[in-house]
Amino acid sequence: MTWIYLSPHLDDAAFSCGGWIWEQARRGERVEVWTICAGDPPGGPLSPFAEELHVRWGAGAEAAAARREEDVQSCRELGAGYRHFSIPDCIYRVRPETGEPVIRGEDDLFDLDNPPEPGLVEELAALLAEQLPRDAALVSPLALGNHVDHRLVRKAAERARPGGQELFYYFDYPYIFKEGVRPEAAGGLTPVEGEISRAGLAAWQAAIAAHASQISSFWAGLDEMRAVLEGYWANGGGKVWRSDPRTRFMSLRGGSVQR
Repeated sequence: MTWIYLSPHLDDAAFSCGGWIWEQARRGERVEVWTICAGDPPGGPLSPFAEELHVRWGAGAEAAAARREEDVQSCRELGAGYRHFSIPDCIYRVRPETGEPVIRGEDDLFDLDNPPEPGLVEELAALLAEQLPRDAALVSPLALGNHVDHRLVRKAAERARPGGQELFYYFDYPYIFKEGVRPEAAGGLTPVEGEISRAGLAAWQAAIAAHASQISSFWAGLDEMRAVLEGYWANGGGKVWRSDPRTRFMSLRGGSVQR
């Protein structure tokens, strides 16, 4: 069996559950990270917000290509295979009916009134249904924090299982600590049995460090990242979860995470 982790961006799976992925790979399981929004920006000028992020990342005009290289190194740290899809990050996408940017600023990323583009959800679901191995175990972000691309990936994953496979989930780190996010609201989930060792934590930290362009978006530097992640790990963070058939599982309705 192959474990396939759906990562909305070129860091999410590594950030959220890199230690778990490393433990699986160390046991000899086949693990792959499929990054959905890994494509190059379409031609033409970038939005002011995308330009601002490129400056923050220090990645220049070829930011998407640079981030893909970071992801290759990160997956190597975890012992995982990788695949990069051609859908652009939401910061690069425009609305086909108006030509306006999908994302104009930071708040738009998490705005529940800014749902994923419906046509893109269906396109991605069809693509996954066509390309996922029927015996794969599929792991999706839960979309805690409500990032629009995380909602996109979860919605598509829940439509796409060609063999009716069980769908697993991971908590979106570090969005799980975003103001207003209540992890306890993710009812109807039970953790998959297993633990992340200290060696797994070290690999997890190394995999996050490989995403050098993204560190400044969340931490003051690598030392802070390592310390904060260790605290998260010590409190049981970074696991994979399954829906519990005995309880009602939270659903995505209208683009929002609700019970």
